[in-house]
Amino acid sequence: MLFALTCIDKPDSEALRLANRDAHLAYWGETGKVKLGGPYTDDAGEHMEGSFLVIDVADRAEAEHLQAEDPYQTAGLFARVDIRAWKWLLGN
Repeated sequence: MLFALTCIDKPDSEALRLANRDAHLAYWGETGKVKLGGPYTDDAGEHMEGSFLVIDVADRAEAEHLQAEDPYQTAGLFARVDIRAWKWLLGN
């Protein structure tokens, strides 16, 4: 089942994001669960402001568990996180 994770960074936290980026990328890469993902940016594409991931997991509990263990989450980067079941219709 697919879940979309929308994670919005706390204001002025790009240094925290960059300090944990390698661990974040390694973590999600090792799960083998990511269908697509990448950072939200400002309109100029210069500064990262959040994360968007679509993951393929058994259920919401697994999605919540994986998100809770994300190094960005454990570092306190996110101001808010939204996890929603998602159906891929276009571009698949």
